[in-house]
Amino acid sequence: MAQLVGLIVSENEGFKKQVDRLLRSGPIPVGVTDERIARDGTAPDIVVVDVCGDASSAMSNIERMRGAAPHAGIFAIAQTADPDLILQSMRAGANEFFTWPPIEETFQNAVRRLAARRESTQGARPPATTLVFFGSKGGAGTTTLGVNCAVEVARLSKRSAIILDLKPGLGEVALFLGIRPRFTVLDAVDNLHRLDREFLKELVVKHKSGLDILAGSDQFDRPGAQDAGAFEELFRLLTRQYDYIIIDAGSQINSCTVAALYAADQMFLVANPDVPSVRNAQRLLERVRQ
Repeated sequence: MAQLVGLIVSENEGFKKQVDRLLRSGPIPVGVTDERIARDGTAPDIVVVDVCGDASSAMSNIERMRGAAPHAGIFAIAQTADPDLILQSMRAGANEFFTWPPIEETFQNAVRRLAARRESTQGARPPATTLVFFGSKGGAGTTTLGVNCAVEVARLSKRSAIILDLKPGLGEVALFLGIRPRFTVLDAVDNLHRLDREFLKELVVKHKSGLDILAGSDQFDRPGAQDAGAFEELFRLLTRQYDYIIIDAGSQINSCTVAALYAADQMFLVANPDVPSVRNAQRLLERVRQ
């Protein structure tokens, strides 16, 4: 594996020094460049942005680096785990969020994930973009947003796109799109050993927008904890066959939704402006950061 290149965006010398040490001393060493060199053409694999000071300036830095290095992993580091700041950072383009000073094991785990993803995609087709919609509680509108996003992605991009319904028993993606599926996600995970392109075509339903639909389970006890490993493999298989993967993950944290969150390039946490919804959203953000 070629050495990763890291870039630190901060005016604080103490911040730079400690992050530099974290990047260079981990089990996957990262060579650290600086912004001047990066502007001259060195493409960083990891960008660490200081969010400890002015939030507006930090968000601008994240957006700027996301535009300059679209394939880099962007790590935001702030003084506190403020939910609004986390959301702003993710919307601006950050992939990971840490509080200062970062816990070394947590930071190095994030570097490992990024290195593994980089290694698996080198020399392969451009990776699929996986979007996961997760609700802070039932009835928040997760399926509505996920379905509309999926249809528009398929229609506007003219690229291959699929939506998966992970909710056991009560999935509504097929209903929202007006289709009657013959097969569900369970048919896919129960037949991973023969899930090639042709077999997958038999399982999905094609929407008029061009979107493929893999409908939700009709069993109330599945998907469950016993299916988590199979769903991880399913997500990997789909990234080889689609440009966009949209997942309606419902509103319950379980092994399968955690697998979906790990697979996500972007996660959309759907909440309503009421106290239970906002409280759940804050707790979910804390859980996701773990």
